[in-house]
Amino acid sequence: MSPGASPKRERAGSDDAAKRGEVLFELPIGHAGKAQCTRPKDKVYLVTFSSPPDNRLTSSFCQALLLALDIIETRYDAGVVITTSGIEKFYSNGLDLEHASFTPGFFPDVLYALWRRLLTYPMPTIALLNGHVFAGALMLAMMHDYRMMNPHKGYLCLNEVELGVPLRPPMTSIFRQKVSAQTYRKLVLEAARYKALEAFKEGVVDWLGGLDEALMYIDELKLVQKAGKGVSGKQVYGDLKREMWRETVGYLENFGAEDGRDFMIQARKARERKVAEGKVKIWEAKAKL
Repeated sequence: MSPGASPKRERAGSDDAAKRGEVLFELPIGHAGKAQCTRPKDKVYLVTFSSPPDNRLTSSFCQALLLALDIIETRYDAGVVITTSGIEKFYSNGLDLEHASFTPGFFPDVLYALWRRLLTYPMPTIALLNGHVFAGALMLAMMHDYRMMNPHKGYLCLNEVELGVPLRPPMTSIFRQKVSAQTYRKLVLEAARYKALEAFKEGVVDWLGGLDEALMYIDELKLVQKAGKGVSGKQVYGDLKREMWRETVGYLENFGAEDGRDFMIQARKARERKVAEGKVKIWEAKAKL
């Protein structure tokens, strides 16, 4: 027993480790973090990421998750993938804005690559949200097939309107496709902060609970079987998802075209602002007469 640790706490840690199952592999995240894949039950793969202090979506974080997904697909039997955080307070605090802004190719080659991989992954995926889920982290969670949220801790939100950061096409289209128009408006334009019960009622998350409940729903919905081959002998889970979410997949795969569109929109806004300024000046001059 480590100095200062209580027997009760040690037992709780042992019980938690046993619940998560055998360790299959570990991957580094930066200098101090890691992503660990365990198997809580047959053909269920739990990827637990810990990148202190709050699991920001940096290049090393995204690349570790991408590699974990590749390893699971190519080296293990098809099943279900669950992602969660080893940091109690946060599933993730979203993008590191400075890193995202000044790292060449970060969006198309790293972040969007991860989102596209999850959105079209050939197995069911579940985001197990143990704590706060902010901005880009909520987008990451939405790329999963299902979301389960801790009913006692944390809230989720899109706070870009407060940060003064615009949302790019794939960041918004996934919400258009997966939640109601009213919820979409509250998330984007009001920066609504949802606790678990409200997020469940709004359809942002599918279930409430922890790992035990996630495993229960996996059994209830027979999700492991969905990843296998059908009667035709083909495995089509990923193909079905690609077609289901084709709008968002299209944005993720055609970043360059959307970047050009954004440039044209900004140029048009500048022209329209100049015209508006001219009209207002004419009105002001006449108002003084």
